[in-house]
Amino acid sequence: MSKVMGKQPSMALYETILQLKDLDECYRFFQDLCTVSELRAMEQRYDVAVLLEKGMIYNDILDKTGASSATISRVNRSLNYGVGGYKDIFARQKAEEQA
Repeated sequence: MSKVMGKQPSMALYETILQLKDLDECYRFFQDLCTVSELRAMEQRYDVAVLLEKGMIYNDILDKTGASSATISRVNRSLNYGVGGYKDIFARQKAEEQA
């Protein structure tokens, strides 16, 4: 597990997320946990990741999502050089679609 600013991350949040039972409970939990702008930022980053994974180019993603080029670049860097979080979930989703 990587350290953030010299401190081990607390796993309590991630363990709690794994306990959420359905989409409604997940939505309500994140509504309580995050500000509206934090949620919109995460939603936008995920949308950008999906579009990058589909092969869409930066300018089209910018037009479709309103994300800045810096955000698109950051997400692209995570897709290509990150720890694999996006790739893992996209692979799982693709496998479920094909099943």
